[in-house]
Amino acid sequence: MFAAPERLRGTWMETVLETILVGKVGDFEDPGKKVVQVGDEEYGVFCLDGEFFAWRNECPHQGGPVCQGRLFKRVVEVLADDNTAQGRDYADDGRMNIVCPWHGMEFDIRTGVFPGNKDMYLEGATVQVQNGDVLLVV
Repeated sequence: MFAAPERLRGTWMETVLETILVGKVGDFEDPGKKVVQVGDEEYGVFCLDGEFFAWRNECPHQGGPVCQGRLFKRVVEVLADDNTAQGRDYADDGRMNIVCPWHGMEFDIRTGVFPGNKDMYLEGATVQVQNGDVLLVV
């Protein structure tokens, strides 16, 4: 548990963190996700290439349940030599996005950032893996 210095006790800096068992590493598909309830909040815990990431299940666009969206490889616009659009294709660079089911906003699973605006991003949470257990710390 976090122990705040005396001068910070009773302020917003004094925070009690909770650790939640989400499941076993083997319970996750790769790529895959689980959405868990912690008090009044929901969090999405994602597995990608054996790494784990967690995001609060609230889209910064309009509050939609972003972590309940589908996972897609990053989509890129294919351009001809004259810079005319030739359609879209999935990038094969290992990056994956979660797509908010409300309005289609996409966020990088590793960073939580919306590719179209670096100032729009998901609120992160800490994930730990200990002895094969996936733990969410909030």
